[in-house]
Amino acid sequence: MITFESVRKTYPARGGVRVILRRSSFVVPSGKNLAVIGNNGAGKSTLIRLFAGSELPDSGRITRRGRISWPLGFAGGIHRLLTGRQNARFIARAYGCDAAEVIDFVEDFADLGTYMDMPVTVYSSGMRARLSFGISMAIKFDTYLVDESTAVGDSRFRRRADEIFSERRKTANILMVSHSGGTLKKFCDIGAILANGELVFYPTVDEALDAHDRMNSLKPGSTDDFDNDW
Repeated sequence: MITFESVRKTYPARGGVRVILRRSSFVVPSGKNLAVIGNNGAGKSTLIRLFAGSELPDSGRITRRGRISWPLGFAGGIHRLLTGRQNARFIARAYGCDAAEVIDFVEDFADLGTYMDMPVTVYSSGMRARLSFGISMAIKFDTYLVDESTAVGDSRFRRRADEIFSERRKTANILMVSHSGGTLKKFCDIGAILANGELVFYPTVDEALDAHDRMNSLKPGSTDDFDNDW
């Protein structure tokens, strides 16, 4: 369970302040897989980082219960000067996991070969994503945060990623951001729209997608999310 209490999050922007959350209070219940929907620039990735704890709110309180992953699809937690093996060992120890087991899983799953012992700075973006995804799957979280897509690498890797991610879903919750309605409906069962500094919940993903389509059919400017008090 993740609880937001009067949380406000903003960014400086031309002409005022970009409002991500406007003193919002809500609860993401355990046992539910949540799809977060919103237009480009609404702040979906920022919201994911707030859930993860990697970014702090301007005010208010966020309470997290259980072990929550970093955002999958985001390789920012990977240190570029360390090797893949060193990154896996460091993260395993940070989460209190057996480092040898995590490294064995990542070596087999990410299929990086000799690059496992090379600095991440020489990796391609796809290799970094595979390393990050492999480490996240090696550690069993209560809630997985997914920013955009789990589909990294070639078709063989994507099949394996889909299989292990589906397996993890049996014992963990998912909070996912994606532009693909099909992906959201595949992995999630409730939805929420982030707009105008509020996160509004819907009982199904289909209802959230329909409401978002209706919102976008309104005239331009009707979903403005700027404050001019900065």
